[in-house]
Amino acid sequence: MPDAYQRLWVPHRMAYIASNHTGPTAGGAPDGSCPFCDAPSRTDEEALIVHRGEHAYVLLNLFPYNSGHLLVCPYRHVALYDEATPAEAAEIAALTQTAMRVLRQDARCDGFNIGMNQGAIAGAGVAAHLHQHVVPRWAADANFFPIIGATKALPVLLGDTWRSLQAAWPA
Repeated sequence: MPDAYQRLWVPHRMAYIASNHTGPTAGGAPDGSCPFCDAPSRTDEEALIVHRGEHAYVLLNLFPYNSGHLLVCPYRHVALYDEATPAEAAEIAALTQTAMRVLRQDARCDGFNIGMNQGAIAGAGVAAHLHQHVVPRWAADANFFPIIGATKALPVLLGDTWRSLQAAWPA
């Protein structure tokens, strides 16, 4: 018997659910490993790395708030922004600016949420490794689903987003 509910299918969330995520641990993952230390050793496509810099790199968030949600991470495993070297902080800032330009050009977003959650108590999912969020926003991209239904609809697959942003990133 059909019911009155509309359903949004978000199969990418199963990776998060299946990981048995129980909250921040020493490294960030349930097994204590650090996904941001591991990512640079993988291929760009596997790790969804959009750009590699000298001190930091840019990758797609595996559990995005919006399509195109990027993370800017130093290669070095440090937890807090004030532990970053001046060169790391400068490159994180420069890569964040480039990410904004690329997202405005490629995804035609209207604005951004940019920030860092410092420490588990502040909401950092991977508290042990510094990372900056660059979340593109569009007029009317938020509706009642995240608030009422704890559901976020993402219209583009991560692999498609990665290919598009990597191709748009300046050489």
